[in-house]
Amino acid sequence: MAGNPDFNAILSTTLQNYQPQLVDNIFTARVLLEHLNSRGRVVVEEGGTSIVEPLVYAQNDTVGSYSGYDAIDLTPQEGISAAEYNWKQMAASIAISGIEEAKNRGTEAIIKLLNAKVMQAEESLKESLNDMLFASSSPANNGKDFQGIGFLISASGTIGGIDASANSWWQSYVDSAGGALTTAQMTTAYNTASRGNDVPDLVVTTLALFGKYESLLTANVRYQDVTKANLGFQNLMFKQTPVVFDVSCPSGEMFFLNSKYLKLVGMNGHWFTTTEFQKGTVAGVDARYALIMAFGELTISNRARQAKLTNKTA
Repeated sequence: MAGNPDFNAILSTTLQNYQPQLVDNIFTARVLLEHLNSRGRVVVEEGGTSIVEPLVYAQNDTVGSYSGYDAIDLTPQEGISAAEYNWKQMAASIAISGIEEAKNRGTEAIIKLLNAKVMQAEESLKESLNDMLFASSSPANNGKDFQGIGFLISASGTIGGIDASANSWWQSYVDSAGGALTTAQMTTAYNTASRGNDVPDLVVTTLALFGKYESLLTANVRYQDVTKANLGFQNLMFKQTPVVFDVSCPSGEMFFLNSKYLKLVGMNGHWFTTTEFQKGTVAGVDARYALIMAFGELTISNRARQAKLTNKTA
């Protein structure tokens, strides 16, 4: 191949140095990813054969008042289980062909070319991950995609190895009746997913339904969350929670999310990490290759604190 024999080291070092910025860009450019990250719900764990999320689904029946020498209930308690999720993998490749390298002789030129290719990969990773995290059906690509909130937030299905049909506590509130969006529907969904001050902290929907909600507000009253606005995300408030939109949100859907019980888990050492460039002919192709790789999964630990509206129109 044409070019400086040290290009592998130069390209690999440049890509590795950019990796922290790559991660930051991915988790600030889309509203759902930004929200999970800002709430501390993007977590890197050591690994293991699967991701295990402990669940509390029943009260401790030993709690009660007593006086003096009254016996305190020591009955062993059940009501704690766990949801188990498999690790998922995603990757993007960055390739510089022999002819591209020959046309971009010199360190400055090849790094400029690399930066353009990294930006292309970064934008594609943002879109792909964001699309996955909004999916309403079971993970695509034969189950290899990350799970989406539309799949996790449901009144049915087996999630994390737990069947919702046999466990009512593992069901989300879902309003699937058709028709135009109303604030009454939003109120019911929000209140059903709430317990005291444990309430949804983000409402995310489509652009069309965001516009519909805006039209339902009192004229000239447009409260918004300043933090979200400063990050460039248009929003309006519903009760104490920002309402936002995302182009990846499925048509007709509105999600009431309590991020306390959602977690985007990444594997330590494999969370948007970069490989070194490999020099030489790979699979008969004259090019240098490197990968950006991420092992992880979106998990949920309390489906009852989430809600969604579906089949709504503007």
